[in-house]
Amino acid sequence: MSGAAHYEVTTPPPSDGSTQARTGRLALTHGIVETPQFMPVGTNAAVKALTPADLHEVGASIILSNTYHLYLRPGHERIARLGGLHAFMGWDGPILTDSGGFQVVSLGDLRVVDEDGVTFRSHLDGSLHRFTPEVSIEVQEALGADIAVAFDQPVFPSSPRAVVADATERTHHWAERSLAAHRRSDQAIFGIVQGGLEPDLRAASTRHIASLPFDGICLGGLAGDETAAQRDATLEVAIPLLADDPRPRYLMGLGSPADLLEAVHRGVDLFDSVLPARVARNGQVWVPGGRLNLRNQRYLDDPAPIQDDCGCLACRGFSRAYLAHLFRAKELLAYRLATCHNLTFTLDFMARIRATIRAGTFPASMSELRLRAGRMSGGEVAGKSA
Repeated sequence: MSGAAHYEVTTPPPSDGSTQARTGRLALTHGIVETPQFMPVGTNAAVKALTPADLHEVGASIILSNTYHLYLRPGHERIARLGGLHAFMGWDGPILTDSGGFQVVSLGDLRVVDEDGVTFRSHLDGSLHRFTPEVSIEVQEALGADIAVAFDQPVFPSSPRAVVADATERTHHWAERSLAAHRRSDQAIFGIVQGGLEPDLRAASTRHIASLPFDGICLGGLAGDETAAQRDATLEVAIPLLADDPRPRYLMGLGSPADLLEAVHRGVDLFDSVLPARVARNGQVWVPGGRLNLRNQRYLDDPAPIQDDCGCLACRGFSRAYLAHLFRAKELLAYRLATCHNLTFTLDFMARIRATIRAGTFPASMSELRLRAGRMSGGEVAGKSA
């Protein structure tokens, strides 16, 4: 392990097996992260519409930025010259950078994968580029995030077994090369488990990645086109194999409150997704039990805040009617206020989960927490960082 991350389980799962939920403290170069925790996504070194002060106010303790996007624009070398990602974006808390693997392999016809890496065309201007594990790590070290992630080849969960097996084997080789390339002592590095929905492949990948000296374990290849039941079954394969592993577990791309709750119950510690911010920009705000669509006619004369017991920027000073007006007028303030609310709701929900785990009441509180989370439609599961 790099020494740039220290993880301590502060509340282990109960011995009766009623849940695998746990709390922990992840100490990183730029601060402490209490787990289970959700990471807002700042793809281009900004969480859309929010300032760093907004992020502190909503309760964010760590955010995610995107290696692929920052490599293409403005360029990792430029960010390094300007003092690194923290100075560049004015955020003083921890940052995790993903490896760029998800974005690169999602380019479809714009990319070619081989054993050494991926050749791809920029979605911005069509220019030709190449990512290898070594390049991905070089970019992430230049950005200076607290946590870098090994370069991998994710595939959709529904992919044929042969495709999943091939990508998983390649991911293992690339994980070893990512570790060998990583030099920065103040930056942790996480490895990524693949294996799709195939129990034997997922178990073998979990064992392989866990055998390597990473600082944390990412559970990749989920939050895609699988059902919630398939995802839960996959976690129930991987997490028991990590039961005695002291490192944090991070499920990449999961963002709806209902899904976060079920994954915490199965033993996951960290999450990220663009979902809370993305649905906010569409006028959808989360409230206990579900969500409101502020584009609906019914809110045009509603003087109430989005949520009565919420202290976020939107709920403190503005009505549903005002937000409904802003969305219709396409005023940029609508995006900021709705995003502040959804991230406040999500991070408050994680704090509630942590409190019940610490109190030993999490299993008994599951029904109440499920009601608060509400249900999201299947199409909203795909909250991968992009």
